[in-house]
Parts: sequence; C-alpha cells; structure tokens
Amino acid sequence: MAKIRTPNTVACMRDPAADQDGRSVLRRGLMVLECFAEGATEKTVAEVCARTGLPPATVHRLLAVLVDWGGVEKVSRGRYRLAVRLWRLGARVPGTRTLRDVALPYLEDLYEATHGVVHLAIADGIDTLYVEKIPGRHAPSLISSVGARLPMHASGPGKVLVAFGPSDLLDRVLAAGLPPRTPRTITDEAAFRRAVAEVRRTGFAVSREEMSLGSASVAAPIFAERIAVASVSVVTTPDRLRVTVLAPLVTTVARAITRALSRVQDPLAAAEPGRTPGPRISRPPALSG
Repeated sequence: MAKIRTPNTVACMRDPAADQDGRSVLRRGLMVLECFAEGATEKTVAEVCARTGLPPATVHRLLAVLVDWGGVEKVSRGRYRLAVRLWRLGARVPGTRTLRDVALPYLEDLYEATHGVVHLAIADGIDTLYVEKIPGRHAPSLISSVGARLPMHASGPGKVLVAFGPSDLLDRVLAAGLPPRTPRTITDEAAFRRAVAEVRRTGFAVSREEMSLGSASVAAPIFAERIAVASVSVVTTPDRLRVTVLAPLVTTVARAITRALSRVQDPLAAAEPGRTPGPRISRPPALSG
C-alpha cells in the first residue's frame, strides 16, 4: 500500500469532521490505537473493526495515516502492530520513567535474592498496569507482561494498590464487579473488603492462584506523599511460596524504593495533586542488615 503523504499527518487526525455518532477523526484514530493495548500484538483489519465498531473503509484509512506517521507498522498482508514512534513517546512519560529508573536496581536485587518473577506495577484506573518485569529462573506460566493491564481485585499488586491508594479506589473497584479469573479469585464483596483490610493490617498482600493457576505472589506498596503510587511483587509457584521469607524481602525493597523516590524532585506523576491520601501502612519490624 502506498504511503499517504500529507503536510501534517497529526493535523489530518484533528479534522473536525465527524461521523453520525459525533466521533471526530482524531477520536476514531485513538480508538484504533487503543485496540493494540490488549490481546495479541498484531491485529487484522477485521479485528480492529470488531473492537471499534468502525467500518472497514474507515479503519483502512486510519491505519494508512498511522502507518505514514510511524505509530503503526504493517507486518504482513492485512496485519498491523504498534511501531517504534509510539514506544519513543511512551518512554518519555515522566512519572513512569522516573519510577522505573529509580526502582530498577532494587528490583534486580530482589530478583537475585528470590529468583522469582519480579513485577513493578501502577494503577491505571481500576486496572493494574505492569511497567517492569524481570523473569524468574523457575517462573510459573504468567499472563503478565510490560504494558499489560489486569484487574486489580485478582492479584497481589492490585490489592496493595487498592488498600493504600486513593480513598475512593476500593469503592470504584467494587462498583465495576469482581469477575473470576480462576476458581480462587475473590468474587464476593465482603470477602474482598476483608482481604483489603488484611493488606492494610500487615502492609503486604499474598495472592494464591487468583489471577492464574500455578502462580502465587507477595506484593508491597511503594509510596509518594502517603499514597501508594506503585507496587512491587515477587511471583513464584504455590509450592515455592514462603511468605515468612518473601514478605520481609518485598516490603524492604518497597520501602527502599519509596525512600529513593522521596529524593526525586517530582517523585511520580501518578501521585496526582488533590487526591485524598489513603490509609497509612502498618509496617512490619525493620530487618537487621
């Protein structure tokens, strides 16, 4: 397909012309991009149409513009994926970049101490967004990946973010429902409230096969201005889960990242001004050494 040459591709996407339901060209283009956030990395035109509800002719035109701009690339006949230009833009998001840069040395230390899968995650609405992952030597089969969004209620990192995040987050998660991911996912509102209360009491979350069978984790909060802005976790198999060993390691690393973030001028853009602080963490005794 020949590339479309325009003086300003982004300006074309801002064309105020709208279809019958009032969606602008820019909004439709963003809808197409959002399709690539979930599921397989490559999408067909038919898949994009099914996800967006847009007609094939519109999807073809929008993909052609996005390919020309460099945000999407065509990898084979009728198949597309995100391209490097979007990665360059995403890498410049200041809050996530700062968090990852500060946290990475501590995540590597946690991996060396546990040899489990190490995750760094933040809240994205009522989902958990994974921004870093270090694979483990004896890793269980996981559905997590960098950039993946998973429901908060079904994982240790998510429960930590709910327990110590903004004061209204728990109600928003419950309002969205607690659909099961496995037979062990907490789907009862009262049970989930008890689980969150336990996380607030201990300062860490334990999850056993709630997101995916064959995996278990321990997660702890990373704070900025008394709000949990991220979580760090170690994932292993249920038979290798030793909470008495992993919990002190994970909480110690989480505190170290919290201290390091406090020395950064703008600790994390995710700590939005005006948010109501969540509950204070109940900290376990500090480790010696």
